[in-house]
Amino acid sequence: MGVLLSGCTGGVSAPSGSKNEINYALPANFTPNWIVPIGTPGHLNTNNASISQVLWEPLIAYDGSSGEIGWNKDNSLATDAKFAADDKSVTITLGDRHWSDGEPITARDVEFWFNLVRENKKSWASYSPGKAPDVWSSFETIDDRHFTLDFDRAYNQQWMLANELSMIRVMPQHVWDKTSDSAAVSDLDRTPAGAEKVWTYLIDAGKKISRYASDPLWKTVSGPYRIKSFSTSGRVELVENEKYDGGGAAHVKQINLLSFTTVAAEENALRAGTVDYGYIRASDLGIKKSFTDLGYHVERWSGWAVTYMPYNFNNPEMGAVFRQLYARQAIQMSVDQKTLSKVLFNGTAVPTYGPVPQGQPSAFLSDEQKAEPYPFSNSAARKLLTDHGWTMRDGTMVCTSPGAGEGQCGEGVEKGTEFKMRVLSQSGSTETDNMMSALQSSFEETGIDFDIKTAPVNSVLSQTGQCEKDDPACKWQLSFFGSAGSWYFPAYPSGDALFASGGGSNFGNYSNPEVDRLIDRTTTSSSLDAMPDYSKALAEDLPVIWLPEPDYQVSVIRDGLGGFAQDSLANFHPAMWAWTE
Repeated sequence: MGVLLSGCTGGVSAPSGSKNEINYALPANFTPNWIVPIGTPGHLNTNNASISQVLWEPLIAYDGSSGEIGWNKDNSLATDAKFAADDKSVTITLGDRHWSDGEPITARDVEFWFNLVRENKKSWASYSPGKAPDVWSSFETIDDRHFTLDFDRAYNQQWMLANELSMIRVMPQHVWDKTSDSAAVSDLDRTPAGAEKVWTYLIDAGKKISRYASDPLWKTVSGPYRIKSFSTSGRVELVENEKYDGGGAAHVKQINLLSFTTVAAEENALRAGTVDYGYIRASDLGIKKSFTDLGYHVERWSGWAVTYMPYNFNNPEMGAVFRQLYARQAIQMSVDQKTLSKVLFNGTAVPTYGPVPQGQPSAFLSDEQKAEPYPFSNSAARKLLTDHGWTMRDGTMVCTSPGAGEGQCGEGVEKGTEFKMRVLSQSGSTETDNMMSALQSSFEETGIDFDIKTAPVNSVLSQTGQCEKDDPACKWQLSFFGSAGSWYFPAYPSGDALFASGGGSNFGNYSNPEVDRLIDRTTTSSSLDAMPDYSKALAEDLPVIWLPEPDYQVSVIRDGLGGFAQDSLANFHPAMWAWTE
């Protein structure tokens, strides 16, 4: 028990034994740090969203927990969405639902979210210029349960529903529309200045994690659970919202979310019987019998995701090198994704060659992406660099022919520049550590120096921000936060947030006008070619270093716990969990 005590940051739970509780293990080194149903930079981890959504249900919930990705109306506040014939507006119908304090959930609560996000969009982590809320030109309340959103032009219905409308979070205006704990609630959100002040108040309150369970602000919920306790060390206890009146009610009274510093500590907790729903390393699949003998079953949890390391194109040291396509091609050619997937991930990962998930077949994937545009070859990578003005010196490539002409290093790359990269990588995963070491060896074969630093995922995300070249925060060059996949898509895997110029999650400031045009087409056109054309372009232009996409996790679930499928969007849904025997 000594390893378990030191490894589990959220404290140790005794074997539940009770059918009124479930102990769920959060990913290693993940500490929940946000519940506010408005995402801000540094708080984008999928698990934060999963916790928030069982407290405040989305307007339109998309997930794959039924076995395929679709609109989950049981855990949505909207019951219908009717698009106009010209695809320039949608009218939403709300269900007959109530907040936990008995007040009805109305269009006013949706408008509250709309006003806050519209006036504070640049502080909203999901914002990309030209996307939500920019795409919505007006909000019109019809009555308490109906409202219309007008668009600035016609849009692809599939994209609008799955990617934009699904981001709307309905919030209790009658409780939250104020600027301090002691202030009275009023219609402050309806003026720009008021909306900014309310936003600031809510975001500041969200930073006070130790007060999540006690602050009256967070007690009015719409979802199947409410907060019982929320520790800054990582343990979260959720209890059934007995006032819940939606279709996705809880089956189990209490959910205990446990945080661990390492997978080894979590595996020890499984062996001790203190976890009902946990995971093992992919490398431990060979010993899964040791867990099935303890009364668990093992299931792979695959994701609708891609995995990558973003470049910081504005980094003052290496940004000019990263902006050269040939340099990115040489880097990509040095990544042996097939061997990494087979050996390091024990067959629980698939190569990623572009921006569309490849673990599941889809019409979105281009033939060019599937075909691996830049096959692994250290020799080809070395030749590509030497053909562009680089010379090997003491094992590292050095730019010896600066300039933008043929056979030169490229615009902005100075003579004497060494091809040295550094990455800040997520800690807590043996597979990730092994992959970084393998990459380091392979890059060395090409003549690229690769320095690795590690930190918990929240630290990695907080240090991986958009920046200008002269910004002190622009020191990062490469970042990796994808031990369980870097980016989980909505049902429609467009890349507007990730790869459009100025996209809210375009961490490295990648920008390509032609790609912007293709991304815009995926959101506005219903053409079947729109997504494959985008897939082809980014498989070839390499906005990031594509890496193997691992299973979200290899789950170890106590026998008798079931009634659900594992959501390929990487959310967990406690209300669906049930003891079936």
